Amino acid sequence: MDWSALPPMTALRALAAYADTGSMTAAGARLNVSHAAISQQIKGLEDRMGLSLIDRARGKGGLTPEGHALAETTLDAFANIAMLSAELTGRDAERPIQVSTTPTFASSWLMPRLAGFRQKHPELSLMVDPTPELREIKPGGLDMAVRYGSGNWPGLEADLIVESTIAIVASPDLVGTGDFESPGDLTQFHWLQELGTSEASEFLSRYGAVLNTAKGLTSLPGNLLLEAARAGQGIGVAARAFIQPDVDSGRLRILFEDTRNDGYYLVYRPGVMRPSARALYRWIKSETEAEFG
Repeated sequence: MDWSALPPMTALRALAAYADTGSMTAAGARLNVSHAAISQQIKGLEDRMGLSLIDRARGKGGLTPEGHALAETTLDAFANIAMLSAELTGRDAERPIQVSTTPTFASSWLMPRLAGFRQKHPELSLMVDPTPELREIKPGGLDMAVRYGSGNWPGLEADLIVESTIAIVASPDLVGTGDFESPGDLTQFHWLQELGTSEASEFLSRYGAVLNTAKGLTSLPGNLLLEAARAGQGIGVAARAFIQPDVDSGRLRILFEDTRNDGYYLVYRPGVMRPSARALYRWIKSETEAEFG
């Protein structure tokens, strides 16, 4: 980065404060300077950049398109710095730890063990968002997420915590005990997939098959998907790691398996993690290592 090319921080603060408050006087009050100082800083910024940042025609005083773009970017940057500073210095210690996970991971692994974390850290509050959506991990928001995939999420760190293939499962009451030659043979049945995903159609497409619309498809949260599969309501797509007890007991059969080397990853921003979030990170790592090796 060419640091010498960056505009002065004091001038950027003045522009951001002006954009945030809508007046020179209010911006000066925010930064504990006079409104004339705010005006002078913005004028100097305009001279340096060779741009008009404020529309002074007919005394409007609003931001020009260039001024608005620069102010918005600057406000976002300062907000991120402020939130990260609060995280690192512990000033947001009372803010709940926010973690997003797939519904299957939340219901099959996290929730049954969460009491153990509460026993170790009764002072910490936690917000769990069970969703298949890839929510943004950013300062002041999500601290981490548990995602299924290959571990490649640009700009984020990812630690493998549970290695697991994707299995196509069903109750013996639905499909019997015989073998199927290919996944396409299963299109004669109703299918189940996790809400917000297209796992069923994606799996079948890899084998040159498509869902049979005449048989239908039900999308529902991960825990309910497994309940429906156990009840013989359809062919389910599930992580092998979390259905092994059902397979061992005979409640479910594994019909086919995607052997790609994917799994569940603990995903977070690079850099220093705030202490409360680090406690959850270490606990998840420790518990999954003890269970899955």
